[in-house]
Amino acid sequence: MRVYLVRHGEATPETIDPEQPLGERGRDGVVRLARHAAALHLGVTEIWHSPKLRARQTAEVLAEHLVPPRGRREMDWLTPMADPSIAAEALALADEPVMLVGHLPHLGRLASLLLVGDSAKGLLCFPNAALACLDRSEDGWLLAGMLTPALLVPPA
Repeated sequence: MRVYLVRHGEATPETIDPEQPLGERGRDGVVRLARHAAALHLGVTEIWHSPKLRARQTAEVLAEHLVPPRGRREMDWLTPMADPSIAAEALALADEPVMLVGHLPHLGRLASLLLVGDSAKGLLCFPNAALACLDRSEDGWLLAGMLTPALLVPPA
């Protein structure tokens, strides 16, 4: 089973808008990521996202490009300070590729928990609009690849 962990795009500062929607630059970064992910034919069945606006907007853009058959779903356990073991339990029950759209520190803690069994290790760096691909095998989870904004070609 494959899971994609995605950090939301760059948000408007809280001092400007307390809801912190995606800013123009953030939306552009997510669109670049979504186009690249669609070109790779990721085969995502469903997108799970945090209830926070910036994550929901990121998930909406990704869903437009990836067209997951089951759409997208809001999950309370994808907030920044949520316990990563809850997400790990949900992924243990999943049998089709899913994408999780969330925040730091949660995504980093979740990746560390899945990869080495310790959420405090801090193995992966998640800039805004970054995607990590993890594969579950009989031996556990493996990092299959990662896309960061620095690797994606900016729009012409």
